[in-house]
Amino acid sequence: MQAILCNATLATLCGPSCGLIPDGALVVADGRIAWVGHAADLPAEHATLPRHDLGGRLLTPAPVDCHTHLIHGGDRAREFEQRLQGASYEEIARAGGGILSTVTATRTASEADLIAAALPRLDALLAEGVTTVEVKSGYGLDIATERTMLRAARRLADLRPVRIVTTFLGAHACPPEYKGRADAYIDDMCIPALHAAHAEGLVDAVDGFCEGIAFTPAQIARVFDAARALGLPVKLHAEQLSHQGGTALAALHGALSADHVEYATDTDARAMAAAGTVAVLLPGAFYTLHETQAPPVAAFRAHGVPMALATDCNPGSSPMTSILLAMNMGCTLFRLTPEEALRGVTEHAARALGLADCGRLAPGLRADLAVWSVRAPAELAWRIGFNPLWQRWFNGAPC
Repeated sequence: MQAILCNATLATLCGPSCGLIPDGALVVADGRIAWVGHAADLPAEHATLPRHDLGGRLLTPAPVDCHTHLIHGGDRAREFEQRLQGASYEEIARAGGGILSTVTATRTASEADLIAAALPRLDALLAEGVTTVEVKSGYGLDIATERTMLRAARRLADLRPVRIVTTFLGAHACPPEYKGRADAYIDDMCIPALHAAHAEGLVDAVDGFCEGIAFTPAQIARVFDAARALGLPVKLHAEQLSHQGGTALAALHGALSADHVEYATDTDARAMAAAGTVAVLLPGAFYTLHETQAPPVAAFRAHGVPMALATDCNPGSSPMTSILLAMNMGCTLFRLTPEEALRGVTEHAARALGLADCGRLAPGLRADLAVWSVRAPAELAWRIGFNPLWQRWFNGAPC
């Protein structure tokens, strides 16, 4: 398909102030952006292409949700009630709830069950313009179920116009059968599960949960070494509930991202900047768990650490399926600017997944686009519970 999208304000994210181009135009050709700029400067070679008048709306790169646990069985609504009654996330987890309760439900679900349950969650994201979604495993914690989760995630891209990036999260929690034997779990189950999933072509990256209720930096390092041997990039849930040294470990391994990072320090921010590691902020979990320790946004700014935003869609700590709400929460809870929020779900979210072909409006990049019935980018983060998406383009076609 070849077309001109015209009569729009473009937020290219190439340059300051969102890279705004008033009265802009963008040329789509064969799934890619062929040209972008002021409408008055449209090259003659494109002038005869069909035109799509966007009616003065805002055109941005399509949002990227770079951290989700979209595939899982069951729900944890009861834990929501427990937290309202005063129980902490850590207390629930240590009592056998939390991640492990979802493991039980996921292990008993079929691949078809997992897909059917995930599709409504995915559809909610697509309805807000999202075209790329990262999906983690980590609720199987055995070889068979981890592979089933990743197969289900891959299958979503066959059922919807979306790009799925899969992440192996075998080091998410220690399952009941390995209680008190976390080292044995890493060596005897987690790493073999990674090898099995990778052999099946199911893994794009490797993640872990470095926390007092999960795994130590030394245990995660063994998983990262296995990932490196397979040529896979790594990322890490780090410094969410306490400071365990996970962010420094992630930076040492050149991780794509360190996620949550509420307890990261200025030293951590320096290390992330030097390593090119993105800070993925997850305000949905911060909000749901009633946390009070916010990520060190000022330090990230000071050291030039890119900040992404994501939904962290999961059944326990962030049952959220709205990228727009993530933007609003990023601004209201973490004091990001609206421009930082927009870059956080586009340019920097793509970088957190190691993707260089999306997240901005520039020639040669994928024509994954969002058209919004707003006049200025700040409106996307301003409203609550309102979806101004007018049109979503995936791979160069409206859908």
